[in-house]
Amino acid sequence: MRIGELATRVGLSRDALRFYEQVGILTSERRPNGYRDYPPEAVPWLAYVRTARTLGFSLAEIAEHGEQLTEAPDQAEALSALFADKISLIDTRMAELAVLRAELTARAGTECPLRPAPRAG
Repeated sequence: MRIGELATRVGLSRDALRFYEQVGILTSERRPNGYRDYPPEAVPWLAYVRTARTLGFSLAEIAEHGEQLTEAPDQAEALSALFADKISLIDTRMAELAVLRAELTARAGTECPLRPAPRAG
């Protein structure tokens, strides 16, 4: 299918599809007239990409792991392992943000919030 039809079917812009192709998320064949021709499998693949993006996966992560996961004999196990890794990263980031929040809270309303905090000891 041509880029306009794919864009309409998946709710993405043509520019987004071209970008996805540029970064290796999507592939197409070139027709003799130069138009891109996308396979029918591009529609469910882009639904997968959209869901993965919603779940916090970057385009780089999708490009790295996407095809192997959609073709893996035990897809659920492979996805669960990736999800566990993502949860671990989120937990680490939440802990870092809690420390940052505490630091900002301690400094808010002080005479000079950007002055280095006194060292303990």
